[in-house]
Amino acid sequence: MKIIRHQTAEGVSFARQLSETEFERLEGHLFDGLKPTGEAVQLGKILAPLEPTAILGIGLNYRRHADETGAKYPEQPILFMKMPSSVQNPGDPIEIPTTIASYEVDYECELAVVIGKRAKNVKRTNALEYVLGYACANDVSARDWQLKFGGSQWSRGKTFDTFAPLGPCLVTADEIPNPNNLSIKTILNGETVQDWSTKDMIFDVPTLIEFLSGSTTLVPGTVILTGTPHGVGMASTPPRWLKPGDSVTIEIERIGRLVNPVTAEA
Repeated sequence: MKIIRHQTAEGVSFARQLSETEFERLEGHLFDGLKPTGEAVQLGKILAPLEPTAILGIGLNYRRHADETGAKYPEQPILFMKMPSSVQNPGDPIEIPTTIASYEVDYECELAVVIGKRAKNVKRTNALEYVLGYACANDVSARDWQLKFGGSQWSRGKTFDTFAPLGPCLVTADEIPNPNNLSIKTILNGETVQDWSTKDMIFDVPTLIEFLSGSTTLVPGTVILTGTPHGVGMASTPPRWLKPGDSVTIEIERIGRLVNPVTAEA
């Protein structure tokens, strides 16, 4: 099921996408089970599919991306965090920071994994049972703050406001039995700049869930950003940084297209 979270006159609501133009109102809570109502609905403003309880990012998780940056393949997943407040809705702008200015803001197409039930010390063999669904994500990154000014910590460069666009929908796990067999791409101003497959992950989704839940509780609503393939702006010659007026589209097979314009922070 493709679940869309949207704004209505009555408040925030959920809908099930039936076709490109047909939607059905859902009732209930995202983590307790949404139920079809049979009632057709016209979508309001589309929102990020959830308000995450936590956002866990994984760095250097595609072989070709590690190769393009000259990094060794990690022996364990590299973990960083983004604040839930960094989430941005589909269609709303990625803002280039100006107060704490960045001049090297980059795109990263990523598969987002949404945890649907409490998970701790999960084994790889049944890790996908804890997944509610999947979404497109853009792990927007201020490379200057990530690599030069952040004291060797990535979080400052990763967690500015609007740096985690998420959507356009949440596709339930039953529709994607193998999350490591999906095409994934970034389209910048109409040009495809990343185009690869989630097969290239160094640590696949079940392995990431096992690792992240080890001695650690993942609560429902935890979002895992699973890494980006090669083709990031940082690795281009010359480097290609996002600028006001750009448009970034993240496209993942069986999920859809997440589109965000780029502006400067007001």
